[in-house]
Amino acid sequence: MLNKKTVDDINVKGKRVLVRCDFNVPLKNGEITDETRIVAALPTINKLINEGAKVILCSHLGKVKEGPNEKESLAPVAKRLSEKLGKEVVFVSDYNVTGEAATAAVAAMKEGDVVLLQNTRFRGKEETKNGEEFSKELADLADSYVCDAFGSSHRAHASVEGVTKFIKAKGGDNAVGYLMQKEIDFLGNAVNNPVRPFVAILGGAKVADKLNVINNLLEKCDTLIIGGGMAFTFLKAKGYEIGKSLVDDEKIDYCKEMMEKAEKLGKKLLLPIDTTIAAGFPDPIDGPIDVTVVDADKIPADMEGLDIGTKTAELYADAVKSAKTVVWNGPMGVFENPTLAKGTIAVAKALAETDATTIIGGGDSAAAVNQLGFADKMSHISTGGGASLEFLEGKDLPGVVAADDK
Repeated sequence: MLNKKTVDDINVKGKRVLVRCDFNVPLKNGEITDETRIVAALPTINKLINEGAKVILCSHLGKVKEGPNEKESLAPVAKRLSEKLGKEVVFVSDYNVTGEAATAAVAAMKEGDVVLLQNTRFRGKEETKNGEEFSKELADLADSYVCDAFGSSHRAHASVEGVTKFIKAKGGDNAVGYLMQKEIDFLGNAVNNPVRPFVAILGGAKVADKLNVINNLLEKCDTLIIGGGMAFTFLKAKGYEIGKSLVDDEKIDYCKEMMEKAEKLGKKLLLPIDTTIAAGFPDPIDGPIDVTVVDADKIPADMEGLDIGTKTAELYADAVKSAKTVVWNGPMGVFENPTLAKGTIAVAKALAETDATTIIGGGDSAAAVNQLGFADKMSHISTGGGASLEFLEGKDLPGVVAADDK
C-alpha cells in the first residue's frame, strides 16, 4: 500500500481527470461551518488545473438517509471552492450525478476548467450492485482518476474503488492525490517503519472499537498507552474495583490476553494509575461537574471514572518525551467538558512539546487537538477517523490498494 502512483507521476494535459475528494463538510442552514476538508483538497486540484487537466470533482456529503435532498447537496461546496480557486466551479446539480447534465458539462470543458458533480450518495447505495453501473458511468466521464479522499478510502464504494477498474480497462491512470499520499506516508511509515522509540496512545470509549488496533500496535510499538473509557475494562481485568465506570465485560479476557502479550513481547503497556471521578456523566456534556482524583484501584462503587488523573497525565507525558514517533487515537476522557479535558490537554501538550514525529489518527483526537489549539504543533493530523483506525489495524484500504503501483 505504500508505493502508489501520485498526481506527480501522471500526464494530465488536456485529459479529463476525475478526482474523488472528501467534501463531507459540516453544514448549518446551508452554510459551511468548517472548511478544513475543502482547504485540504486544494493542492491536488490546483496542481491539475495548472497542468492543463479538465478537472471533474466528486464527493459524498452526509449519510443521505432520506434520499436525495437539497440540504445534502454539494452546491455550497461549489460556491466555496469557486472562491478558494479564484475561478468558476461549474456545479452539476442533477441528482443522478452522472446523467446528461454531467455529460454535457464535461463535454464543454476546456483545459484548466473545473466541474463538481452532485453528492455521490444521491445514487443510493454506492457499494451494492447499483455500484457497478455507477462506477462505469463515472469512468465514462474521465480519462484518468485520482483518489484524494482518505476519509472514504476504507470503503469499497463506486466512486472510491469501483471506478478504477473501468479507468484501467480503457488504459487510464489511477493515482493518489497529495492528501492521500501524505496519509500513506505518515500513517504507513509510522506503523510499518517507525523511527524508535515508537509510542502509541489509544483512548476513546470502547475496547471493542480498538480490538485489532491494540493487537496490531502491540507488535509494532515500544510503548502502548491506554486512556479514555476503554481503560476501565483493562483495570477491571487487573482485578480493580471500577465503580460505575464504562466497562465491556465481554472483553475482560481479551484485555488480560493483551497484558500478557505485552509482557511476552517485552513491550510497555501503560494504564492509568489514578482517575478523575464524579457521581455521574455530565449533563449537559459541557456543564459544571464536581470531581475528585483517586488512585485507579480505589474508585468507590457509586462513582464513575471520566478522565485520567494528574499522576497518570504526568506518567503519559513522560513516556512521550523520549519518543521519536507517536501515534495518538482517542481522547483520555470526556474532553468536551472543560473539567474533564485535563488528561487530553496534558497528552496534547506533551505531543506539542516533543521533537518526535506526532501523528493524530483522525476522529475525536483530531477534534480535540483542533479544539484545544494544538493542531499546528503536530506533524500530521489524519483526515479519516475510520480509515486511519483500519490503517493502524494493518488492514488494506480499498481506495489505496486500487491505485496503480509505481
